[in-house]
Amino acid sequence: MNTTLIKNAKIVNEGIVTEGDVLVKDGIIAQIGTTLSHATAVVLDAKGKYLLPGIIDDQVHFRDPGLTHKGDIESESRAAVAGGVTSYIDQPNTVPHAITQELLAQKYQNAAGRSYANYSFMMGGTNDNLEEILKTNPRNVAGLKLFLGSSTGDMLVDSSAAIESIFSSTPLLIAVHCEDETTVKNNLVHYKEQFGEDIPVSYHPIIRSEEACYLSSSKTVELAKKTGARLHVFHISTAKELALFDNSLPLEEKKITAEVCIHHLWFTDADYATKGNFIKWNPAVKTSADREALWKAVLNDTIDVIATDHAPHTLEEKAQVYTKAPSGGPLVQHSLVAMLEKVREGKISIEKVVQKMAHNPALLFKIENRGFIREGYHADLVLVDPNAEWTVEKSNLLYKCGWSPLEGTSFHHQVTHTFVNGKLVYENGKVNDIKAGERLLFNRM
Repeated sequence: MNTTLIKNAKIVNEGIVTEGDVLVKDGIIAQIGTTLSHATAVVLDAKGKYLLPGIIDDQVHFRDPGLTHKGDIESESRAAVAGGVTSYIDQPNTVPHAITQELLAQKYQNAAGRSYANYSFMMGGTNDNLEEILKTNPRNVAGLKLFLGSSTGDMLVDSSAAIESIFSSTPLLIAVHCEDETTVKNNLVHYKEQFGEDIPVSYHPIIRSEEACYLSSSKTVELAKKTGARLHVFHISTAKELALFDNSLPLEEKKITAEVCIHHLWFTDADYATKGNFIKWNPAVKTSADREALWKAVLNDTIDVIATDHAPHTLEEKAQVYTKAPSGGPLVQHSLVAMLEKVREGKISIEKVVQKMAHNPALLFKIENRGFIREGYHADLVLVDPNAEWTVEKSNLLYKCGWSPLEGTSFHHQVTHTFVNGKLVYENGKVNDIKAGERLLFNRM
């Protein structure tokens, strides 16, 4: 393999920014220093640029297999590396659902040699597959996903007995989608009576309400405390839920952790007027007060991880009336630059962005030798130019679905280089045809 020497970068790592050099050899970070040299290395002068550990997105839906008209492993991992995302954890609500060991293994086989970024796939839980769940190897699978509120893919787990049995039985990290199904259904019936199928999308956060989120997440946190399960709550969207989480312990000691997604930090319910179904997610984008509370929770470490819930749908699907338009949208190409725009605005520091999007996912999932710029770690690295203004347009989108809720948005940071396992997979607007992704491994007994 080629040896690469990255010179004069502003290295953002473990809470500090230092100017220095990084030597990459055989896919590994071989040396970090200030005056490094190497006789045969390809030298990359990164003067004026930030060098970050590759972003780890702990929640994506790459739609492969079975829904590949929306996205697939190749298309969405290309978009990921263009956005500085070097590792991702994909969810089980594909077709078929990844709810047996055989189906889960098929997803890994499908990704091998096809993914530009590193990958893991979650096992899916149902009301009656505990036996399959217990066969899951925590060394090479990120965790277990439970949909405690229905969303895309109809994988609802609604048996209280089954949920408690799973929580009591598995050592796996349990990641959950929390919305109370009865509350959502009752709200939907009410507004269908008023509007029929064409409910204004502005009612989405009222239908999939704060109370629906809190009822589900509070019950789930209570159950985790009762059983001692390792719980990770995906896409927190309300201020009310934040009281369920704690910032008094270091992340490594937490048994209950929380994630927030880009869209809940970026948009508010005022944006439905212009964005419509393109910002229809589950859980819904809610109020500006909720957004501000989420930001505060990110900054004070009540929320542990920032991710995307990247979930592409076609333009035709999104153009349907409210009750038929699916929830979700593509974000993985723009998550890092979106957060770096908030750095520019003074909302968050670049060190905190790296903590929430690289360090903490690695720590939370116990990912082996990734998420940090450390000697001996895999060389998953991203160079960012902080002075390169550009605008999101259809012409520069890499998502298979061909649209973004951020179209027309201008950013001032640009990803210029992405390395995955030491290989330069993205360079100055071009994805190189190097499918360097490897299966993630986890430091678990």
